[in-house]
Amino acid sequence: MTHHAAPPYSPDWTSAPPDWDWAAQDADGRWFWYRTEPAPGIGGGVWRANSRNQQYAGPGAPNPDWLDSLQQRPAGADKA
Repeated sequence: MTHHAAPPYSPDWTSAPPDWDWAAQDADGRWFWYRTEPAPGIGGGVWRANSRNQQYAGPGAPNPDWLDSLQQRPAGADKA
């Protein structure tokens, strides 16, 4: 059985822009909000979406498990 621990930092969904329902962490630790579901970048280490659909969310520690960081806004989370 594989156990994935929750990321040490998870963005505060009350800070997410309205209707931006995705968050993910790049390998360097930075978190971003996404209006549309992002995809892993071809070169690795980053999540990608159209630049108008990506916004910096906060800092974090470098994360070798960045591919496991994609989160969808939890049901019932405040949409500011």
